Amino acid sequence: MSGHIDERGGTDVIDAPKGGEPELNRVMGPKLLLLFIVGDILGTGVYALTGSVAGEVGGAAWAPFLVAFIVATITAFSYLELVTKYPQAAGAALYTHKAFGIHFFTFLVCFTVMCSGITSASTASNAFAGFLRDGFGMKEEWPAGSNPILFIALGFMALCAAVNFRGVGESVKANVVLTLVELSGLLLVIFIGLYAVTQGKADFSKTIIFDSPSDKSTFFAITAATSLAFFAMVGFEDSVNMAEETHEPAKNFPKMMLTGLGITGVIYILVSITAVALVPVGKLADPNEASALTQVVAAGAPNFPFDKIFPFIGMFAVANSALINMLMASRLLYGMAKQDVLPPFLGKVHPTRRTPWAAILFTTAIAFGLIIYVVRANGSKEGAGTVTLLGGTTALLLLCVFTVVNIAVLVLRKDPVSHKHFIAPSILPIFGAVFCAFLAGPWARSDDQQEQYKIAFGLLVVGVVLWALTWVVNRFFFAKKTYMRDPDELGDPDHEHH
Repeated sequence: MSGHIDERGGTDVIDAPKGGEPELNRVMGPKLLLLFIVGDILGTGVYALTGSVAGEVGGAAWAPFLVAFIVATITAFSYLELVTKYPQAAGAALYTHKAFGIHFFTFLVCFTVMCSGITSASTASNAFAGFLRDGFGMKEEWPAGSNPILFIALGFMALCAAVNFRGVGESVKANVVLTLVELSGLLLVIFIGLYAVTQGKADFSKTIIFDSPSDKSTFFAITAATSLAFFAMVGFEDSVNMAEETHEPAKNFPKMMLTGLGITGVIYILVSITAVALVPVGKLADPNEASALTQVVAAGAPNFPFDKIFPFIGMFAVANSALINMLMASRLLYGMAKQDVLPPFLGKVHPTRRTPWAAILFTTAIAFGLIIYVVRANGSKEGAGTVTLLGGTTALLLLCVFTVVNIAVLVLRKDPVSHKHFIAPSILPIFGAVFCAFLAGPWARSDDQQEQYKIAFGLLVVGVVLWALTWVVNRFFFAKKTYMRDPDELGDPDHEHH
């Protein structure tokens, strides 16, 4: 697949691959791309983890969100260089394979991205259960770690699987609607904060108080909270998969991705400041209280029924996140099975629905296991709750991927292309790799967050075992070589399958 520069200076047209396969329809202009990016970032993170972030640092809950925004923006520069240089819908796996050319390493990156989708969806399912509890006023009857919370989370995940199986084609128009609903909930929190100021109910002096429950230094308290807050900033990297459906990606991606990150960063900081100014940190971080943002709207406008409405907005926001992530995870697993790097049964497609039913069942089973394990092992005890552990695990997995992507940018500087593309300042990928690697380390997490490494390791072990079994079967039983197409062969159906 090759690109050429159009008269406007962008790679607006990608030549049809050999074999006559048509290219994807370019339907996304700059406005739709911006809404897609904002909608992908908004969601479970800030809705579900604001209280946990505040619990790590006290009143200065805005600081971790600010640091997470800075690190995410630095990494976004690397993604911008790569997506405008290689405007193809393959993301981190494509960049890794082009940079290093090691099939197993590419597989690990791809499987890690898939796992991040499952942990993100599992986080959303637990957050959904919490919002449902708040919406129906069952806070005391359904405490954290209780059977009702577990069954609701599992039932919601089963519903996602059913919708996924039925067939959900991503619609840009639907994404616009979902984005506006998610955004409305966060703007409601901010406006209620402004209203509370006029009523003398907000105490902004609390927003400069650092207070770590584990007596860590301010630096390590902020890094521990940032490793959680980073979950709220991820999603921008998904937009690179829309490169082949975007007009002039070299021109539009840099402006829209950085604008989208800026919008969400400002909203998150304002929401976290409002939360701490209106509700005591101890209540915000208590998993047996109503969700943090539900408490905020109740405290800021007690004479209005916003606290009755808000949980349902939250349910809608996290439901969207869960479904999109499970769609992504099942399609990635299906793609790896079709490339002969995972067992072929995972590539089975339903003859009627035309959906990857085996991959859907497998990813849903992993999500079920995660939800049961985390709720039963951690949901009812002091410390990290279910949402904190799963959200933190998502951030951990993606921080590892972002470290690789930042390094890949520098490696691929020796691979020139014929069209114009965005070039990040060389110092930023270096900073991005260092910062992401640091935030992925155990020193950047509190003691009750160390469980995230067990979860992440267990998921990757499942992937490596499946890969090893496939390699043995292909090599010794079918005389087939474990294969993942080289990046230059992507989209070339006539290329000989070795």
